[in-house]
Amino acid sequence: MSTNTALCLAEDLLAPCRKITGVSSVLLPFADREGTVDWQGFENQIQHIYEAGLFPAVNMDTGFVDLISADLRDEVLQRTESLASGRYFVAGAFVDDQPGAHFNLDAYQRAVTDIGHFGGVPVLLQSFGLTEQTDDEIIDSYRRISWACDNFIACEIGSTFSPSGKIYSLDVYRELLMLHACTGAQHCSLERYDQWERLVLRNELRPDFKVFNGNDLTIDMVRYGSDYLLGLSTFAPDIFALRDQYWHQGSDRFYQLNDLLQNLGAFGFRDPTSAYKHTAAMILKMQGVIECDATHPDSPTRPDSDREVLDGILVSMNRYRAQ
Repeated sequence: MSTNTALCLAEDLLAPCRKITGVSSVLLPFADREGTVDWQGFENQIQHIYEAGLFPAVNMDTGFVDLISADLRDEVLQRTESLASGRYFVAGAFVDDQPGAHFNLDAYQRAVTDIGHFGGVPVLLQSFGLTEQTDDEIIDSYRRISWACDNFIACEIGSTFSPSGKIYSLDVYRELLMLHACTGAQHCSLERYDQWERLVLRNELRPDFKVFNGNDLTIDMVRYGSDYLLGLSTFAPDIFALRDQYWHQGSDRFYQLNDLLQNLGAFGFRDPTSAYKHTAAMILKMQGVIECDATHPDSPTRPDSDREVLDGILVSMNRYRAQ
């Protein structure tokens, strides 16, 4: 796509004063370096996300879904259901497999059934068995998974973020749009063009379909009609909600606050990207949401010097909180 074509596409998609739906991927916090879960810190996050007007997403990458046991994933769902009290939340439907594995329909159907049992909406996390299929097989797999749930959110993630991830062709995306049970799709490709193309398709075929931006390095995609399902927003859900409010009001303050949050995203999601969860733990502890900034024992960490940078960003965020 040429630069001129991309700019024209972006200009056509601009959606000023649009009400944004924000979903925050909840960090599973730990009370020590041995892996003891800090359930009070987990519950604090859920409450803060709801109070901000956003919705929680549990058992996602931010919640170490690929590193924790099935029993722990179930406990996360149980606790979230209790805190949600009937309110909307989403949860990752995770299927653990290896390259070359066959598509495991039974595992996906069990996962989405469990999530529905606890009142959540499944986000179908990609597995090797799902993404290594042909386009027609992928579409058929989503159709068969949908038989086990009322609705779900699809997910397409670049291989930069997940070895089993795949960005689908527009033909596959078009079929997802036409699948009634699929109410939205998280998109994380690091490419604005890919997301713009999906927004054009959405606007033409199914305007109520949610294109959830999952790229923490382009959080301004909400300007073009995307909603979001991010790990970054759980760093400070109230500040994200304020930014969203500015956009809805048509306020120029949106841009300055968005820049601040994007700086936080660039810092938190720098290489190695997966260490962003330690950055999240640091800044949540600094805000008094959790008591310890330990992460899962098998997850990479950031240097202690990061706290000084985060402290400076918090000073700026607190100015907005004081307004």
